[in-house]
Amino acid sequence: MTDWVGWHDLYDSPDSPHMHRLAVVQRHVTAALDRAAPGPIRLLSLCAGQGRDVLPILASHPRGRDVVGRLVETDPALCAAARACATAAVEVIEADAGTTTAALGAAPADLLLLCGIFGNVSEADIARTVGAAPSLLATGGTVIWTRHTRAPDLTPQIRQWFAEAGVIESAFETGQVVDEIWSVGAGTLNGPTQPLPPDQILFRFVR
Repeated sequence: MTDWVGWHDLYDSPDSPHMHRLAVVQRHVTAALDRAAPGPIRLLSLCAGQGRDVLPILASHPRGRDVVGRLVETDPALCAAARACATAAVEVIEADAGTTTAALGAAPADLLLLCGIFGNVSEADIARTVGAAPSLLATGGTVIWTRHTRAPDLTPQIRQWFAEAGVIESAFETGQVVDEIWSVGAGTLNGPTQPLPPDQILFRFVR
């Protein structure tokens, strides 16, 4: 079993792959907030960890006060760290992010984060989660996702699955720090939102 609290400690090292990838994710979060329409911005972050992908941006961005929504994380210590930084309008729930139940009431989202998931679940679960994008995203909403690019590199297939789900890619970036290679993708839903079925499994971590 992975020690996810210890894993998050690597974010405190400025030369770690975590920090380099995080900077890219946060840049795309900022871009999504920059182009968001006036009014509330609905956020959903699955496997949110300590919320580092988005919470620091909300604290400093002019549209941060417009963001409402949910961070979902199963580890109680990581949830506590996220709650300490979250605004009153963003709830942090301790729950299984791999089921559609965790998204009920928060989807469809204007900003969906699927970071730290696709490198830890099966190929079939990635396909299932990407296929659910029209149920998790509002029309015009942005999804940001991450995945390593080690062989076998699934990122070309993941990008194709998003395209088939009606998500138009706005960015895809890769990077490498020492032996760790990673990618960050982003796109917007170009199509109608679909109903979100309850009690459906999207993914299960394999480690």
